[in-house]
Amino acid sequence: MDAVELTLWAGLVIGLAFGIAARATGFCLVSGLRGWWVPAGTGTAKIRAFALALALAIAGSQALDAAGLIDLRRSLYAQTSFAPALILTGGLLFGYGMVLANGCGARALVLLPGGNLRSFVVLVSLGIAAYATLSGLIAPLRIAASAVGVVASPPDLAAALAPYGFSEPAARLVLALPLATILAFLALRPAARGERGTLAGGAAVGLAVVAGWYATGVLGADDFQPAPLASLTFVAPVGETIQYAMLATGMRPSFGVAIVAGVFLGALATALVTRTLLLEGFASPQAMLRSMAGGALMGVGGALALGCSIGQGLTGLSTLAPASFVAAGGILGGAWVALRGPLRVARPAVAEQS
Repeated sequence: MDAVELTLWAGLVIGLAFGIAARATGFCLVSGLRGWWVPAGTGTAKIRAFALALALAIAGSQALDAAGLIDLRRSLYAQTSFAPALILTGGLLFGYGMVLANGCGARALVLLPGGNLRSFVVLVSLGIAAYATLSGLIAPLRIAASAVGVVASPPDLAAALAPYGFSEPAARLVLALPLATILAFLALRPAARGERGTLAGGAAVGLAVVAGWYATGVLGADDFQPAPLASLTFVAPVGETIQYAMLATGMRPSFGVAIVAGVFLGALATALVTRTLLLEGFASPQAMLRSMAGGALMGVGGALALGCSIGQGLTGLSTLAPASFVAAGGILGGAWVALRGPLRVARPAVAEQS
């Protein structure tokens, strides 16, 4: 088995673990923010699970880099220049879209194998909009906008400490350990017995991010055909999976496609074991339009922001890249506008909730 095949199998296994954990524990940033920000919400367990996932993703990813096993500066997120306005706008669009669709792309992918047909509409809309923005009709506008207001940037926050005499491994630990410790502390206190499963799901997702970096950076290391350094993200890979389903004989699957397939299969297995597989549709045409609009906004926004709530909110932030902090801030800002701001979105009816 060569490095490419090994990376694909690793991606499938990582996707399986993500799908099982996310399906079993309801891991979802939208649900977490709604429980935290909206009055009479369901509590903070899910947002704390997300914080725990981020803590483990940062600690594990930075440890791999400090040990010399991977080089996070080879990733998409470590840019020496970027357009903050474009990244922020993309984040805002994605954050608003994920509330409009009642879940991000990863959540839709987890719900679909359980019979949630609303998620199918969200994913198709997201995938088409993402590819239209990356390489289709909207791509020229994206390329033009990416040249506006470009600023120079260190590839990550560790590089910003180099002028102060820190070696790169030391700088990574100085930044990562306190940040991960604070996030873990906030996530784990107080943890009621009924919340432990939810927090365990967050821990599994965080470790899946670390495993993704290891799979592409170590297992995929090959002098002649190295795998692109990547981990969990669900915008471009959803579109790529749709494309692969149509053109499989003319292209090879990527690590992202393997992740998407694994998540689907893991969530399906969990739905079958827990006997929660149930066909669900839309309560009204308006609800369908809402899901389509939410998916399209996530596709466009995720392409502009170079990631989604998982791709930038966990994977990107685990690299400590400045652009990822801008994108994550935009995603949170867009979600706040949809949940509590002037363009607040009404919560879906009970029949439409995920």
